[in-house]
Amino acid sequence: MTRPRSLSAFAIWSTAALLALAGCGSSSSDMGGTGGETATGGSSQTGKGGAGGATGSGGSASGGSTDSGGGATGSGGTTTGAGGSAVGTGGAGGTKGSGGTGGGGTTGTGGATGGAGGGSGGSGGAAAGTSGHGGAAGKGMGGSGLAGSGGGGAAGTAGTGSGGAGGSGPAAGMSAGCGKAPTIASSNYNNGHHIALTVGGMAREFILNVPTSYDNTHPYKFVIAYHELNGNDDEMYRNSYYHLLPLSNNSTIFVAPNGQQNGANCTQASGCGWPNPSGSDIAFADALVKEIEDNFCVDTNRIFATGWSYGASMSEQTACDRPLAGETKGWGVRAIAVYSVAYLSNTDNCKASSGKPVAYYASHGTNDTVLPYSGGVSIAQSWAGADGCAAATPTQATGNHVCTSFMGCAAGYPVEFCSFVGPHTPDPTDSGQRTSWEYQNVWTFLSQF
Repeated sequence: MTRPRSLSAFAIWSTAALLALAGCGSSSSDMGGTGGETATGGSSQTGKGGAGGATGSGGSASGGSTDSGGGATGSGGTTTGAGGSAVGTGGAGGTKGSGGTGGGGTTGTGGATGGAGGGSGGSGGAAAGTSGHGGAAGKGMGGSGLAGSGGGGAAGTAGTGSGGAGGSGPAAGMSAGCGKAPTIASSNYNNGHHIALTVGGMAREFILNVPTSYDNTHPYKFVIAYHELNGNDDEMYRNSYYHLLPLSNNSTIFVAPNGQQNGANCTQASGCGWPNPSGSDIAFADALVKEIEDNFCVDTNRIFATGWSYGASMSEQTACDRPLAGETKGWGVRAIAVYSVAYLSNTDNCKASSGKPVAYYASHGTNDTVLPYSGGVSIAQSWAGADGCAAATPTQATGNHVCTSFMGCAAGYPVEFCSFVGPHTPDPTDSGQRTSWEYQNVWTFLSQF
């Protein structure tokens, strides 16, 4: 499997494209709409491990003094709707006779927050019951079934329950900040405050949003939102990080790093971008992620990058230089979502010697005169190759937007490309729409991990 590589066509227009990017400035700073802010995130998605499932059954048959059975079946925990924390427990066993098998919880559906996998098994009867079994696997990431207890009666040996299987993806990674109080004061986030960070002798800054219900024992998803050329971190805060914050349902930490101009932190939006000379913007990303991971509880297996235009380019560079798969720098991105992209953030154009998969979402307008539509298609095809997908050409929109999911991709590494009839924008709309379809698409894509 090879790393995404720039095509020769990009070499011809990449310099010109950088100049043309001056036209995609802060006139689009609020991204042209609310991008689906009214949608609720997480409630219907398969997210992290679901909480306890439906009822588990305990000892069977009617109670009494005969050997025919024990007490009535105990009911398990109630089903949680969308990934909660409660775990169903099995019913009590009978007072005499052989206990029945304790049933585990059924598969829990994922939600904004991950709970345990299935419920616990029911207890057996006084005589040795059969082994309780744990809950089935929680859909999503890292659900863990609890062990059911078997018969624990004095007249017999207790059975042992087996734990339910985990979710279909990696368990949540726990950053250094888990279980600790952050040293970044609460007055410095959720309000647009600029937080200073010095990297490689250069003063940099970023804006941070943390879930209002933040719990330092719970690992949160983490999204890095890179602004476009002639944008800045203030813009990302104003538009709620490409409108993803209102969709996240308090499940995610968001950060907006500020770009650079002429080798220094941008003090104004004009000319602010991600040239990444000598890897300095990647070094900034390294320091920024460490700062957040050291202060807050981050799910290190669910870090994402997103951006438009120059910010899309920086997201690409981050995926190339810091993929989660086989990461060697202490962190990596699981997926990226980019809007109107080209390779612009350094001369290496993502030409690393050994490619690693990164899940990939992209959108591009067929009438883009700043960064050509054909280039966006080629880059998506390149990532599809890195992610093990079958070669394909995404359907080009002629009316409403069309999203193509590449087939045959490696498990857990989907590639999706959305074509729309429109210009250089992160806020495309279909005919008759007042708000963009884009951001709910993006949140749905990221929520599958």
